[in-house]
Amino acid sequence: MIGYLRGRVNRKQANRIILDVQGVGYSVGISLSTYLSMGNVGNEVELSVYTHVTDNSMALYGFSTEAEKETFLKLISISGIGPKIALNILSGIEVSDLEEAIRNSDVDRISLVPGIGKKTAMRIALELQEKLIEKENILQTGMSQEKEDLLSALINMGFKRKEVEKIVDTTIKDMKDDAEFEALLRESLRQLAKL
Repeated sequence: MIGYLRGRVNRKQANRIILDVQGVGYSVGISLSTYLSMGNVGNEVELSVYTHVTDNSMALYGFSTEAEKETFLKLISISGIGPKIALNILSGIEVSDLEEAIRNSDVDRISLVPGIGKKTAMRIALELQEKLIEKENILQTGMSQEKEDLLSALINMGFKRKEVEKIVDTTIKDMKDDAEFEALLRESLRQLAKL
């Protein structure tokens, strides 16, 4: 999987570039905002990349910012929205405007994006609103990356957030600051086994 590319812009169109990385030309799908951020042909650029693999193809999608890539990944997690539609959405609305529209359930604003009807706009607003609120809560509480990673790992193991949050807090507080993730996870699981 390719997650990052740095190279020279060989050719560019509004939705695709050829990026020359040490003599190899990568065809990368891009949004309009990434296109506008990269300047002229010949410029050196860095892109965060998503590799999309299907049974009969592999495609690369590049982003000038992590926020745009994160939004793209959220969009393609919605049933019926593939990478091309997600890029189309990001070309038609800035990430910050899309987040505001989702936060306010502004289906009309989302459906102004060419190719996005009311039903798709409603699905985007409904499915991404919860993820956006969760992200904002994490930012507001100043949750450490360590805690976020531990919670995510435990929730993926089948535990409920409410039952693990207190144990994770206690484990992080009780163990030394330089404790590694694996040690913190083992200790959290040990504490959960006592319940």
